[in-house]
Amino acid sequence: MINVTKPFLPDIREYESYLQSIYKNNWLTNNGPLEQELTSRLSDYLGVKNLILVANGTLALTLAYRLLGIKKHAITTPFSYVATTSSLVWDNIKPEFADIASKTFTIDVPQIEKVLASSIGADIEAIVPVHVFGNGCDIDNIKKIADREKIKVVYDASHTFSVKYKNSSILNCGDISTLSFHATKLFHTIEGGALIINDDELFARAKQMINFGYDSSGDISDIGLNAKLSEFHAAMGLAVLNHIDDIIESRKIIVEHYYKLLGDSFKYPEYNKNCTLNYSYFPILFKDESSLIQCIEHLNNNGVFPKRYFYPSLNTLPYIESQDEMFVSSDISNRIMCLPLYPDLKLKEVDFIVKLIKEA
Repeated sequence: MINVTKPFLPDIREYESYLQSIYKNNWLTNNGPLEQELTSRLSDYLGVKNLILVANGTLALTLAYRLLGIKKHAITTPFSYVATTSSLVWDNIKPEFADIASKTFTIDVPQIEKVLASSIGADIEAIVPVHVFGNGCDIDNIKKIADREKIKVVYDASHTFSVKYKNSSILNCGDISTLSFHATKLFHTIEGGALIINDDELFARAKQMINFGYDSSGDISDIGLNAKLSEFHAAMGLAVLNHIDDIIESRKIIVEHYYKLLGDSFKYPEYNKNCTLNYSYFPILFKDESSLIQCIEHLNNNGVFPKRYFYPSLNTLPYIESQDEMFVSSDISNRIMCLPLYPDLKLKEVDFIVKLIKEA
């Protein structure tokens, strides 16, 4: 069986070496030494200043909204994983969708302007773009809009671990960027996530907020919740981080092999030329939905299980109030599929997958 992804697991002895320190000092959570080490190492590796680890990427988004005081409406993309939209709705923030660009699959700046020019424009407090498949958004123009309108920008950067934008970490863009460290991600802590916060005061407040609102003196000085990352999750993160460059290089080889075999048989996202790649996904775009479904059935019948990332277009979710149709997002969502991609996927398995695709 070949699934769309397979979590990277380090040698169990390497993981156990970190677990031994947990058992030795009996410190399981609450800003333990492994969490501190992982925070420091990730900050250095990613090239960011204020990084805070949390229990998962969805919490990272909800914390970002609370930190920035977003309460009413936020412009976001309909083409992403459901957490981008559900985190807004969960916090009673109404998502106002701006359609995506047909070539990059990221939020389209003219569509952001369209929403701002509409009757709800005055209620918009933030833009929540997504660097889909690790593809950087139109960052400069989003910043111009945000500065002009005096609204916040929260980047869902779950797919952009290690990506650089104009020779600096893409995570430094916007007011806050969030990461997911779920087991299926390029880098993972089994479950986990992070916020990268440019403002030092917000960063200090975030450290309180993830721990019930306790400040450094032990007083509850702000509202908070429990969003901490445990030492056991940090241990996995440290073990995975030891291999991250090899993980990315392995994925690069696989992606390049896919491109070589598939050629111009399919369309692919047009990647931001100012960004580096991290090879986190390999999406292909079919000519129509029926061709996609036929291909998936043929692959499944032969033990290969790709995934329809991202389907459906999020503006069609049952708990979303009716809005303008997102023509591009709906079209792309119906025709896109991500092929299997993980570090120990063999090139002969890629050959087999492509053979099945061409047969379908």
